[in-house]
Amino acid sequence: MAKKVLLVLLAVIVLVVLWGVGQFISVRNTLVQKREDVKQKWSQVENVMQRRADLIPNLVATVKGYAAHEQKVFDDIAAARAALGGARSPQQAIAANNQLDGALSRLLVVVENYPNLKADQQFLNLQAQLEGTENRIAQERRRYNESVQDYNTYLQLFPHNIFASLSGFSYNNDYFKANEAAKEVPKVDFGK
Repeated sequence: MAKKVLLVLLAVIVLVVLWGVGQFISVRNTLVQKREDVKQKWSQVENVMQRRADLIPNLVATVKGYAAHEQKVFDDIAAARAALGGARSPQQAIAANNQLDGALSRLLVVVENYPNLKADQQFLNLQAQLEGTENRIAQERRRYNESVQDYNTYLQLFPHNIFASLSGFSYNNDYFKANEAAKEVPKVDFGK
């Protein structure tokens, strides 16, 4: 009788261990899939940011033809593009992207001072392409942030958090956040 109880107890222990190992493997595989999804989404963000970076020299060249004395704006754009090209981590790329956003905003302010430029067909085409690219960037940022959130949520759920820490997975805080300047209310003045 004692031998039977011992065998049943041993079978239960083996089943619990097998279940635990199965859970561990399942959670770890899901975490790998979610981490890879975050990487894929980041790659797509980089892809559309590169498209924008490729359009900018053409836009700048067109504006330079009309406003050659606005060198500071052109230098800021060049520096921001260089920072974006040299970014080695999502945090660096996000910071460089925010820098580029600000430089492009200043470029568009310059454009407002040149009515002939605003009528130039090449400029209008480039501006439309840039606008479309900015929309793509916004969509890809949103998808990336959703992927990071999904990964982080799954990572923090119990018992996933235990298995994640045993497997070396950690929280990803590389979210795209609004630029501080974007939080300010724009001032519109129709008095001119």
